[in-house]
Amino acid sequence: MITFTPLSGAARSSRTVPLAYLLQVDDVRILLDCGAPDWCPEDTSSAVKEEDLQETHHHWEQYCQTLKEYAPTIDLVLMSHGDLQHTGLYPYAYSRWGLTAPAYTTLPVQAMARIAATEDVEGIQDQEDISDDLAMPEDVEVQDAQDKHDEKSQSPELKSAAPEPRSRKYVATVQEVHDAFDSVNVLRYSQPCHLQGKCQGLTIIPFNAGHTLGGTIWKIRSPTAGTILYAVDMNHMRERHLDGTVLMRQGSSNTGIFETLVRPDLLITDAERANVTTARRKDRDAALLDCVTATLTSRNSLLLPCDASTRVLELLVLLDQHWSYSRLKFPICLLSRAGHEMLTFVRSMMEWLGGTVSKEDVGVEGQDGKHGKDRKRKRVDDDDDNEALGAFALRFPHLEIFPNPAAMMQRYSSKDPKLILAVPSSLSHGPSRALFSEFAEIPDNVVLLTGRGEEGTLGRILFERWDNSQRDDTKWDRGKIGNNVMMDGTLHLKISSKVPLQGAELEEHLARERAAKEREAAKKAAEDRRQRILEADADEDTDDEDDSDEDTDDENEVELALAGAGVGGAGDGMDVDVDAAEEERKPRKDAGRRGGKRRDVDDAAWSAALDDDGVSRHMLSYDIYLKGNVSKATSFFKSADGQPQQRFRMFPYVERKRKIDDYGELVDVEMWMRKGKALEENAENEDLKEMKMKTEEEEKPQEPPSKFVTTEVEVQLACRLLFVDLEGLNDGRAVKTIVPQVNPRKMIIVHAPQAATDHLIEACAGIRAMTKDIYAPAVGESVQIGQHTNSFSISLSDELLASLKMSRFEDNEVAYVTGRVSSLATSTIPILESVGSSSVGRAVTARHTARGRILGSRPTRALPQSTMIGELKLTALKARLAAVGVQAELVGEGVLICGAAARRGSAPDALQESVAVKKTGRGKLELEGAVSDVYYKVRREVYNLHALVAA
Repeated sequence: MITFTPLSGAARSSRTVPLAYLLQVDDVRILLDCGAPDWCPEDTSSAVKEEDLQETHHHWEQYCQTLKEYAPTIDLVLMSHGDLQHTGLYPYAYSRWGLTAPAYTTLPVQAMARIAATEDVEGIQDQEDISDDLAMPEDVEVQDAQDKHDEKSQSPELKSAAPEPRSRKYVATVQEVHDAFDSVNVLRYSQPCHLQGKCQGLTIIPFNAGHTLGGTIWKIRSPTAGTILYAVDMNHMRERHLDGTVLMRQGSSNTGIFETLVRPDLLITDAERANVTTARRKDRDAALLDCVTATLTSRNSLLLPCDASTRVLELLVLLDQHWSYSRLKFPICLLSRAGHEMLTFVRSMMEWLGGTVSKEDVGVEGQDGKHGKDRKRKRVDDDDDNEALGAFALRFPHLEIFPNPAAMMQRYSSKDPKLILAVPSSLSHGPSRALFSEFAEIPDNVVLLTGRGEEGTLGRILFERWDNSQRDDTKWDRGKIGNNVMMDGTLHLKISSKVPLQGAELEEHLARERAAKEREAAKKAAEDRRQRILEADADEDTDDEDDSDEDTDDENEVELALAGAGVGGAGDGMDVDVDAAEEERKPRKDAGRRGGKRRDVDDAAWSAALDDDGVSRHMLSYDIYLKGNVSKATSFFKSADGQPQQRFRMFPYVERKRKIDDYGELVDVEMWMRKGKALEENAENEDLKEMKMKTEEEEKPQEPPSKFVTTEVEVQLACRLLFVDLEGLNDGRAVKTIVPQVNPRKMIIVHAPQAATDHLIEACAGIRAMTKDIYAPAVGESVQIGQHTNSFSISLSDELLASLKMSRFEDNEVAYVTGRVSSLATSTIPILESVGSSSVGRAVTARHTARGRILGSRPTRALPQSTMIGELKLTALKARLAAVGVQAELVGEGVLICGAAARRGSAPDALQESVAVKKTGRGKLELEGAVSDVYYKVRREVYNLHALVAA
């Protein structure tokens, strides 16, 4: 049972991005892609209704809430491309919504998705304050309640002046982006991965999809649901840095489709460009390069919006080759924070690249051998770090990378002609938007678009303006190259930026920080004071316990002294001096209280004390142990002269420590010492790391206090605008060629507008052999394919097994079984018995016999029930007939002519020795011809290609 639900990017929808689909195979839930929308759409004109404006600002809310509900229940995540449309929301869902299921993709997709998400996060955080989005749901509820209370207390005038609520943007942090993509499992192309756990039984295999570096077609094999093929955003054309998709094999002698991917049970594909006819690649490249050369030579600049990781590579290779061939001296500037990281990774992934990119000659095409050698030597000498990567490709000597527009302006002035590639391609935020507001006002500058952009962004608005100005016969979707247009009029834009605080705002901010630090210090001081009070109370309790212990010890000492006096015989008939014992106990108590804890005196202390008191050392020479100050210890019994006797120490008892534990195991002290030393070293290393991180944070320049401001800018449009399609996707001709050749049993269309969806369905309906089970679900609409199947375990009785007539079919033996299921008390598995052997079957047979039959009639007997198992292929039948000497030829669609009529130049009477084999429908086969030897040979071979099972 397969259930498919589009969460976003459905068919027949005005918004075809982002892509996110829920595929449920039996009990396993698979998330196909997890894209993010553009979080900074354009604010439409004031003529739009307030309800429509609110819906426009929150068009992603439904998608995000649905994904948030499904995220904890997802069992598997598959990502196909490394751009924001396919993977942008995965970091946020992984860290905030519990999307911790195992995720799989290829190594380039993992790295490119990380770079694209990091670039997007940093670009938004530099222009907007998204700290409110980091609050937990409980905090949000408390804030909502507080807002409601404030609204009740406010006057109508204050209510009208209150700011409108800001739309929620699900933007992760940079650390969350890294943590999320570090958890992704990577695979190679054509590497089968057999899943475990709840997904046990499923096998996933990635294949090359083209379009982006590491782009993937996913093949999912299930023992119950069959084969599922998820193929979106493919490109069958070979590009400069990538090969075409493996789905369409160039120059194949048969169908041109990779055999492993032919005839899946379900194909999930997109039809976004099903009604688009793309111009030839040669014409598109020439139009782009001619525009670039003409603009730069006229001392003007070009702005080319691009993405941060995927399609920008094709542009860089194309421009670098053109610069090297034409020997242009104008700079190519890439405005991207992650530009260096992206190029470093790509240079290390040469095995994933294709097209014309190689390790030796990229960027030197069109030059002679001498220039090529000089260029190569220069690269080796000037770029030792890149040489360590082991590749000369993708060096781009004409490219300069800048993190922001300010850094570029420090190097080049606004009057210097240059080609600027700025992220993002939608111009919704970041460097591309900041440059456009100033760039568009300069006459003869050119804004060069290579993609249409997402719906509602500035990039899509500019594309629609250019497209509407073209004639019908020069539209881009009709295989033509349009002309650049001169923009005019005004365009209102909102530019968000982060500016440092100055003047009174800075003083107010510093005052708030000082107040916060003082409150924190006061709070910490109060906590320390409270902790000291608790510790003092605990010490007093400990002192009381120590006093009671000392009293007990003193009493024991008194008893020991009494015992010693009795043994020595010196105390017979003498009185006990209890007062002396009390006086002796008081100083020790006071000393214990002053010291805070009891202290035992060692031998050195005893020796010193005895010397001070004038007691000789030989009196302490006995190797006997006794706690306390022995030199001042007195007995309760006095001598004859009234002086207290000296108390001698008791015989010692030394407890020897066990070398084995309570369970008889030998205690290895050295092992524990080694472990302790290792733990200490690890702790020291952790401390060093923490100290190093703290040092780096302290040495890192502190960002000055700043604020986020949004200004409305009125841009006077005076530049030129041109669109050249370099998205690298299949057009309608390729889609309508590939899909019928894949020939799926069922198909689901996604990621397509209304017109393109209907166009592909109509094209498939005109193909006779193409499936008619084509679905195009809307967002949130579930499509169920197949049905639930219940499997049971059953045992065959020996008598039934002996009576079966087995027929061989391919590698299996099959037979027709008729019986009755019986349950025995001695077995938990039901047994299938023959009808005649069971007691119920014998009773039924006897009842039918007792009815009797009509006089003179023959006994009735049921005819055997025959079934033929197998699927006949006319090509296989043709080969079998050739082996037995019958010539056959395929004519028309689904017709095989066998016999004399298959020969060329056969006589008219040859039809009597001929047979026509037709496949009229699913599982239906017809043989037409006269009764002859050929007819029986053909029928016998048809039977041999099937398994005949009789009851």
